[in-house]
Amino acid sequence: MGFIRDEVRRLTKSTGTSDPLKIAAQKNILVLYEALGNNIWGYFTYANRIPIIHISNKLPELLARFTIAHELGHYVLHPKINTPFLRRNTLLSVDRIERQANQFAIRLLTHESTPRIGQTYFEFLTSFGIPEELHDLF
Repeated sequence: MGFIRDEVRRLTKSTGTSDPLKIAAQKNILVLYEALGNNIWGYFTYANRIPIIHISNKLPELLARFTIAHELGHYVLHPKINTPFLRRNTLLSVDRIERQANQFAIRLLTHESTPRIGQTYFEFLTSFGIPEELHDLF
């Protein structure tokens, strides 16, 4: 997982931010909010060499930010791989690519942050929109 931390550090240093929307804008990645049904949170594609993150317009803001960070993980870590849809029922997939994108999202969203005194890890990670099922990846 050290290489994921290194990639997050490199990205945040080059963009000056850990905000997934600002990073997407700086990298000229189009973020589209669309009706994707009830099970699809988002996915990453290229159209005519333009990188696009598709996000479900039904997601709450924090979960949408997590999903954008997850898809940025695919953009950074797996640029040549056609990644599958991020679905709620595959979050715990043992698939290496999805696990790495989840770890990337967690590291990006929590970049250089630590829990406040008295704050639990559950409260800390939830405040960033990280689904409880993924807290063990922190």
